[in-house]
Amino acid sequence: MRNYLALAGLVCLLAGCSKPSAPAAKTYFVAFSQCNNAEPYRSAQNELLTRICAKKPDIKLTITDGQQDNSKQIAQIETLILQKPDLLIVAPNERAPLTAVMGKAVAAGIPTICLERDIAEPNYTTYIACDNRAIGKMAGQFIVDQLSKKNGKPKGKIVEIRGLLGVEGEINRYGGAHEVFAQYPDVKVVHEAVADWLQAKGRERMLEILRAQPEIDAVYGHNDPMAVGAYLAAQELGREKSMFFVGVDGLGGPAGGIKKVMDGVLAATFYYPLAVDMAMEIGDKILRDPNFKPLKKYMLPTEIITPDNAQKMYDRLTFQ
Repeated sequence: MRNYLALAGLVCLLAGCSKPSAPAAKTYFVAFSQCNNAEPYRSAQNELLTRICAKKPDIKLTITDGQQDNSKQIAQIETLILQKPDLLIVAPNERAPLTAVMGKAVAAGIPTICLERDIAEPNYTTYIACDNRAIGKMAGQFIVDQLSKKNGKPKGKIVEIRGLLGVEGEINRYGGAHEVFAQYPDVKVVHEAVADWLQAKGRERMLEILRAQPEIDAVYGHNDPMAVGAYLAAQELGREKSMFFVGVDGLGGPAGGIKKVMDGVLAATFYYPLAVDMAMEIGDKILRDPNFKPLKKYMLPTEIITPDNAQKMYDRLTFQ
């Protein structure tokens, strides 16, 4: 009898009669296709998203860098589609070229979030952005108001440093401002240049403009790095005090646009949220709740940052 019991126990062990182990915890693969890590705004997005995902042990994050090259970003997204992420977040470099590949991701059943630059067709699960046209109008009105203070009436010569042409942010930051400028016949944009969102190019373009334009009252950069680059060019030629500089982004931290307002480099900047925190808030619900249906579009608020509120905004956003 004793031998029978021992044999039965051995058979049970070999047959897997021991207590079953708990199933492995679910891990979610989140991929972020970033258009260009070199831009300070993009770098700040990456850092914030990395911090957010580090607090979620069941999320594995990967970030790719398109290096402001449409072909490279498309190839990276195609590779990610083959890896079947549970969530794909895309900050498109340009709207038209990225449209088809994002459609492939959606067709493959991958929840896809389009981040703060739209694409030519709504090939995404949801789109998270800020109203760039509203930012452009706010920037235009601020410039007109400052010209009125400087010249006694809305009158002056403006230089505009534009971002990458054809991108939604460039289109609407330009269009919104010009909608305001058009109301004031004596407010003239005397020169426009394209600097692709980069500070070094902003400085180069502004050096060329300064040599061609003896009178400039204001510089409107479509982002803070280009506006700062323009300031550095004017400083190089000893002309920075004869004009004021306006940017967009309003990043916190010692190198961000808010600090440039505090330091007197920029007269104002306009806060464009990093948006990745909202992307992960929505993305988390998509991942964990099969009944959750996101809106097709989420619009984030903006606000002007001037010397009056710069310290408060710096404290709020630097430790975001």
